Amino acid sequence: MRPLTTALFALTLAQSTAAEGTGHVPPVAEIVTFRLIDGADPVAFVKAANALGPFLRSNDDFVSRTLSVDETGVWTDHILWSSQAGATRASQLMFDQPEAKPFLAFMKEDGVNLRYAAVQMQQE
Repeated sequence: MRPLTTALFALTLAQSTAAEGTGHVPPVAEIVTFRLIDGADPVAFVKAANALGPFLRSNDDFVSRTLSVDETGVWTDHILWSSQAGATRASQLMFDQPEAKPFLAFMKEDGVNLRYAAVQMQQE
């Protein structure tokens, strides 16, 4: 397993109990920031990211996903889940999906930041 994959998996496991035991399960934002490897084609990366769509939508706790990039080249993959347990389960399963490998291969190994945050408000 690549170091990036191992680190993301370990962080996912460590944060899997954040909302347990409260009686209320708030939606959870999975927020991953990263840069692409040098020379990566952003259009090909978005295509690889989009290929994860069927897997994400197959998870009952999936709500929505937004992928963005800022002017400095920092990408943000923002996935909304209906629960922390669902987010954790999907993250664990994602590493076994063949379509995840091209997506992960585009990311620089250093500087990937994954965090979960309980959603306090949402507007659309």
